[in-house]
Amino acid sequence: MTLPDRIKNLLSRAFAVLHPCLYGPMNGGEAGDLESLCSGLEAEIALLMPDVDAHEVVGAFRARMPEVRRLLETDIAAAYEGDPAATCRMEVVMAYPGLYAVTVHRIAHELYALGVPIIPRIMSEHAHSKTGIDIHPGATIGERFFIDHGTGVVIGETTVIGRNVKLYQGVTLGALSFPKDDKTGMLMKGHKRHPNVEDNVVIYAGATILGGDTTIGHDSEIGGNVWLMDSIPPFSRVYNQTPFPRIKAKV
Repeated sequence: MTLPDRIKNLLSRAFAVLHPCLYGPMNGGEAGDLESLCSGLEAEIALLMPDVDAHEVVGAFRARMPEVRRLLETDIAAAYEGDPAATCRMEVVMAYPGLYAVTVHRIAHELYALGVPIIPRIMSEHAHSKTGIDIHPGATIGERFFIDHGTGVVIGETTVIGRNVKLYQGVTLGALSFPKDDKTGMLMKGHKRHPNVEDNVVIYAGATILGGDTTIGHDSEIGGNVWLMDSIPPFSRVYNQTPFPRIKAKV
């Protein structure tokens, strides 16, 4: 079994732990066994990081799992409360690609924060291929996060998102520029390149927000297809001017 296949298997176990009623054995999924998840994860980390105490790393990951579960409960609530088409919370977990991608991100982000290489990226790319939502595991995302519809959403590595934020399809939180080393000409890594989105912000479909110095102030709304490279203050509404379509009689 290849490494990506093994990581997908670990994700299945993680989903069974975090959403046991829907991804557990009753529905044909993996057993929701935290011990099995952690032992499998420890084996993979030991292979990738032979000079690191994999048991200690996984212990830290395990200690974070209750917080991951709590955050996901807030994400489920935000989706259910924020979408009038949602009939119940179970529907959100079973059928919403945004919740699937966010669940994967919550898991991958913890591993990324612990310095685990490759595994978080494989997880995020699996979610990307499955949902069309590309969230780098380095992105920091607060509670009650909801991606509606989802396809085409891109959230870069150094993005910081507050609580109670809602994104629609096609939103990009990306980099404005990539600084290069003066001597080698190679791209410099570790720099803040992606925007900050404060609490209670809604960003509508197709909006693009770029730059590490760009901050979207809290309680703001960003309209569809807006292009932003500058910060905006709290309680702002940013929209493009309404176009004036020409309507002609059909000849």
